[in-house]
Amino acid sequence: MEKKFEEIKEEFINASLDEKIRIYTTTQGLTVEQFKELLAYFPIKHLDRLEEAVNGI
Repeated sequence: MEKKFEEIKEEFINASLDEKIRIYTTTQGLTVEQFKELLAYFPIKHLDRLEEAVNGI
């Protein structure tokens, strides 16, 4: 059974930086708005690492 967005968000909020990146890049089925909501809980100073992971660099 797929996790509900609220469960994913809670896990994301409490995760380490590496786990946040893993959750963001491997979770499927979220809407653009849900991905944007997760970004609100991502440390802005590390956005470059997330961008690299998303782009597969």
